[in-house]
Amino acid sequence: MERDTGRNRSASLRRALAMLDTLADAGGGLTLAELAASAQVDKSTASRLLAPLREFGLAETDDAGRVRLGVRLVQLGQAYLDRLDLRTAALPVLRELTAQVGETSHLVLYQHPDVVYVEKVEADSAVQMRSRVGRVEPAASTGVGRAILAHVSPDLLDDIVGRGLVKRTPATTTSTRRWRAELATARERGYALDDCENEAEIRCVGSAIFDHRGEVAAALSVAGPAWRLTLERAHELGPAVAAAAAAVSGRLGAPRREATA
Repeated sequence: MERDTGRNRSASLRRALAMLDTLADAGGGLTLAELAASAQVDKSTASRLLAPLREFGLAETDDAGRVRLGVRLVQLGQAYLDRLDLRTAALPVLRELTAQVGETSHLVLYQHPDVVYVEKVEADSAVQMRSRVGRVEPAASTGVGRAILAHVSPDLLDDIVGRGLVKRTPATTTSTRRWRAELATARERGYALDDCENEAEIRCVGSAIFDHRGEVAAALSVAGPAWRLTLERAHELGPAVAAAAAAVSGRLGAPRREATA
């Protein structure tokens, strides 16, 4: 019999947690023998390790005698998700992105048919952006808005088209076909562009942020004056913006998304 030392308790805890990981991967559950084999222990030890997991609802046994994850894990997971704050998760990433590329970064939420700016990290530059937290802009003509719209339902896109694509600047895309094609391109490459289309002489590169369900939840961007943030440089920064958005998505528990381009 194992002595009840701190080292043994720690080893038992690690084995029990490893069993939970194994159950998570198993999907439909495992027999006690299968679970013991995966943990490299005998059945009696596996049963002993399972006892406190069952007691706290972290594991349960179904009518067929198969062990599976318990409902308490759902409650714990939801408690964790409930305390996640998008701005808290995004702010360190925005600061790092701004330091990396030297342009102002933004975080927005979608409020159909607009986006609302909820965070901003100003670049260390003599040229300051007019954007501010709380500002509302049309999603259709902004890089951050298009980054989100690239992943929403067709019904939402149809509604925006039905409202009309407003010509905010001489460069604004108002052709429905071209606009939809730009969204498709943004979805494939992982970032969207606003080529001075929402605000004259300002370019923006945006990328979508996804939540723990894998659904689009927000977007972030970098933006700057067109003379500095040229179209060529905007495309060069696209992967960095997409990587920053993926980092925030990861902090929100989003499933890993495979690159399509």
